[in-house]
Amino acid sequence: MWSSDKFGLLPRLAVVVLAASLLGGCFRPLYGVSASGVSIQDQLAAIEVATINPGSRDNARLAYYTQTELTYRMNGGSPEEVDKQFRLEVTVTESVASTIINTSTGNAEAALLTGKAGFKLVPIGGGKAIYESQAIASSAYDRTPQRFAALRAARDAQIRVSKALADQIHTRIAAKFASGR
Repeated sequence: MWSSDKFGLLPRLAVVVLAASLLGGCFRPLYGVSASGVSIQDQLAAIEVATINPGSRDNARLAYYTQTELTYRMNGGSPEEVDKQFRLEVTVTESVASTIINTSTGNAEAALLTGKAGFKLVPIGGGKAIYESQAIASSAYDRTPQRFAALRAARDAQIRVSKALADQIHTRIAAKFASGR
């Protein structure tokens, strides 16, 4: 005998299968072939990462780490040279906020490093930017009375922030290419 519960399950299952089959062609893998028929990896490899403008001397290390990460992510570490069609122009800034202050000594015990990267993708020959956006990342680190440990912790935070910024920029540009808009 069919109970009302079992009979109600079959139409619901049919609706789910029908919806899945209709929407199946709407999704495209991010690193597959773009709408133009060119591989996203090939389009990313055709991007030249311009020297990153640090904005100020204080941001030079973050700019260097971010540029290194972006260069690696765009060409996948391949030594093969590809004709560059686009130039990625990036400007980075960083700020440090003390999050925990020791009330007895008045010294900061923890800090939060926030990095911001404004970027735009322009054709090599010049012209209007194809894509322009901003990425933001932050990382917390401990500040200790030991000077070199505190410096190393701050540098590690800069490396983490630069990797996060590069990842955001890389993913946004790949999504732009995948959408074909």
